[in-house]
Amino acid sequence: MADEGVRETRVHTLLILGATGDLSRRLLLPGLARLIARGRAPGLVVVGSGSRSWSQEQWQDRVREAFSSENNDADPDAQRELSAAVQRSRYLQMDLSRPDDLGASLQTLDAPLAVYFGLPPALTLTAVQGLNRDDLPPNTLLVLEKPFGTDQSSARELNRLLADLVPEKDIFRVDHFLGMTTVMNLVGMRFSNRLLEPVWNSLHIEKMEILFDEQLALEGRAKYYDSSGALEDMIQSHLLHTMAFMAIGPPASLGERDLRDLVAAVLRASSVPEDFLASTRRARYTAGVIEGKEITGYTESPGVDPHRATETLAEIEIAINNERWAGVPFILRSGKAQARRRKEAVVTFRPVNHLPEGFTGDTALPSRLRISFNPAFLELEMNVNGPADIFKLERSSLTAELHASRLTAYGEVLEAVLEGNELLSVRGDIAEECWRIVDPVLAAWRGNKVPMQTYAAGTEGPRDWNTSRSGL
Repeated sequence: MADEGVRETRVHTLLILGATGDLSRRLLLPGLARLIARGRAPGLVVVGSGSRSWSQEQWQDRVREAFSSENNDADPDAQRELSAAVQRSRYLQMDLSRPDDLGASLQTLDAPLAVYFGLPPALTLTAVQGLNRDDLPPNTLLVLEKPFGTDQSSARELNRLLADLVPEKDIFRVDHFLGMTTVMNLVGMRFSNRLLEPVWNSLHIEKMEILFDEQLALEGRAKYYDSSGALEDMIQSHLLHTMAFMAIGPPASLGERDLRDLVAAVLRASSVPEDFLASTRRARYTAGVIEGKEITGYTESPGVDPHRATETLAEIEIAINNERWAGVPFILRSGKAQARRRKEAVVTFRPVNHLPEGFTGDTALPSRLRISFNPAFLELEMNVNGPADIFKLERSSLTAELHASRLTAYGEVLEAVLEGNELLSVRGDIAEECWRIVDPVLAAWRGNKVPMQTYAAGTEGPRDWNTSRSGL
């Protein structure tokens, strides 16, 4: 067993709605396996549910298969924990289109209970609408996958429905992009270094970029992705939250209220510029090659409606209208089928006010701080005197490793769920603010006010995009 020790958990039973689907198989169950193997979910009962008429044996086979990669590398104690968890697990067939099914099933489960809505957004809404407060055992936790609504209005209505069922503290909106490791790495770097915090403002920083480019293409996710696209799938939630943590002021503590209040304040001050039609861009990939593998063009992929005009690469600019950040552009970009994988924030500092005459070399390049989230490291790029010529400035980098979690991204989320840690949950008002920020852009794109460009899979985007903004 791992050396973290056994932790108390708030949740005894985890009910996964949509458990026969891809999310459960690829992410939730493997994330749970690592938690269980490390002694962080003692006695947890995992209950899967779906519309399929699976037997208990079929469900336990699914759990056992998802646990197998962790089980193969585990010590004997961890293997026993994993095996016991499989044996405790059970399956409930449920038709969520019938409102009474979910409520009646909840009454058969041992509390305290967490209900994980691993469902498409429309089905999640149907399930929530069909619940009554009396259906829920005391202290039931409702766990929802993004997207939380489809715009600010629908997010507000979803929050109203949830508030009729349980208090806000018992609602966990999942953002797996922001695990505990990411949050603490950002907060620790920002507020423990006098070198950084005094210059973390518009006087010294020229721009910030939050980037998530992946080499993966559609990978069979057309049913969900083609109705959302890069802006809704990544920027509206994950990247806006990351931006907010990059931009917050100093918290009084690491408590969830102190940190989430600051995140909410940043987002309330955020908006797209008035001329956002000129500062937002969208594109989708055509056929290409990534690491020797031929990639089918997006519009030719199975399940895609080419008339839907879904983007696979999106970039928007955000302005944070407060004293600290006025005038600093925050550039958020995410794309699929890219030439390289990037999950990072890049901080570009302003040039020095005056450089003595006589220096040569890279005199015009500003200092940059790169914060990579996966793998987790810092890289500070700056100008130094070259070894061959004392008057020639050359680029040099200082690097440092950051804490890397032993859990998967979903493992960190599930640990927070089981322990009742609200810090990693997206608060209701924050979810609404994220939609408010991007709603004007979504409306403009749906009205074709911003052209849809194309790029070959395996490249960094359309040729006329400045895809190397960060210089890294």
